[in-house]
Amino acid sequence: MSDFDLIIRGASVVLPHGVDKLDLGIKDGLITSLGRAVFGSTDADLDASDFHVLPGLVDPHVHFNEPGRTDWEGFESGSRALAAGGVTSYLDMPLHCSPPVVDRGGFLAKWNFGKASSLVDFGLWGGLTSESLVHMQDLTDCGVVGFQAYLSESGTDDFPFAYDCTLLEGMRRASDLEQIVAVHAENEGITARLARRAVADGRLSAADYLASRPVIAELEAIQRAIFFAWESDCALHISSVSTARGIELVGQAKAQGLNISCETCPHYLVLTEADAERLQSYAKSAPPLRTAAEQAALWDQLIAGGVDMIASAHSPAPPERKLHAPHLFAAHTGIAGCQSRLTLMLTAAEEDSHPVPLERMVEMLSTSAARRFRLHPRKGEIAVGADADLVIVSLNSGDEIRQDSLLYRHPAHSPYIGRHVRGKVLRTLLRGQTIYKDGRISARPSAQFLRPAEIDGESDLPQPHEEAA
Repeated sequence: MSDFDLIIRGASVVLPHGVDKLDLGIKDGLITSLGRAVFGSTDADLDASDFHVLPGLVDPHVHFNEPGRTDWEGFESGSRALAAGGVTSYLDMPLHCSPPVVDRGGFLAKWNFGKASSLVDFGLWGGLTSESLVHMQDLTDCGVVGFQAYLSESGTDDFPFAYDCTLLEGMRRASDLEQIVAVHAENEGITARLARRAVADGRLSAADYLASRPVIAELEAIQRAIFFAWESDCALHISSVSTARGIELVGQAKAQGLNISCETCPHYLVLTEADAERLQSYAKSAPPLRTAAEQAALWDQLIAGGVDMIASAHSPAPPERKLHAPHLFAAHTGIAGCQSRLTLMLTAAEEDSHPVPLERMVEMLSTSAARRFRLHPRKGEIAVGADADLVIVSLNSGDEIRQDSLLYRHPAHSPYIGRHVRGKVLRTLLRGQTIYKDGRISARPSAQFLRPAEIDGESDLPQPHEEAA
């Protein structure tokens, strides 16, 4: 029997403290040796001396809409796109599927699809709605990573936004369960009223849509969620922050001792309101794209360390909902981008206006989410004992994001098509097995479900496609 299944030799390995030339030894799906020279018998050698090796990325915010809305995006197509983008673990949101993940039945329905079809490892968010309050203990026992609440309309009728009383009560229950609550932070009273006025007046342009979701609607909702988190002693995560002032609010609360984190998204870092005008529904998001000045301030916050993680918030929809709606306000809100997250960020981090060290970028794309959502030390970092989840990247290669290279169910909907990016994902390994190589998926679905590390006890979940009742 060999000492190693695989030795990766001479790679520029991205570690939390920097980049070092190292060998990696892999055995039984784990990193078992890491050093200047790894010796021992091996089944395979891989020379990576010209490339960088990053920990497999963790995307904490995607919408794979099975069951019920596979025609939007499913676990199979979505996870293949993630693998092509260097992602080996992800957390799927509880809405836009039918049924939503607001009770054990909804959880099992989604879990079954993920186990059967996902190429890479996954965890599931539970929903925080008025319906789910009585099911939060059960969902915690199932293994959700936390509870997602919307403070404005979610876009589907079966996942209502959380009124203040629901949010506060949910946070109190989450605190008792030692769970985190994530919020989509926009003030429904402001955004709904402004949108209704615009549509009634026939003001239907991209500029009108952006004006209906002003920065103040985001800031108020973030501040309210922070206040409720203080009151309930609840761990809080703010999803999809689009403004520097939102990051500042999170930083102030963190400095005062609140258990809080936040994410921003590639579209807020590389697209602006000018792109919203040009791309129309392809670039429709909530919160919406902001001005170039807001984007520059967001980068300043990121460089200063205020941003914990960068999530894709990948949220696609079929053409009849995204492109063929009667007007922009009626089109699906969400951007397709999980496959391009790494290369977009590597490219942006090289610009003179906002340089970011590679190890810091990897922290925001992988390590921070793994730590925050209790997947570390198994995920998110290259270390002895961790899963051998790795992505081999050529930083010296440039590429263009092309529709025919995107593995989404609706690849034409990406707002990044035609954009030139730095870096190319050559190979993605999940627990030591190559799942993506040189532009091709090279494995069958073999995902493991990721339960948060601090949730004790064995799962009593059935096998995939077993009756969920």
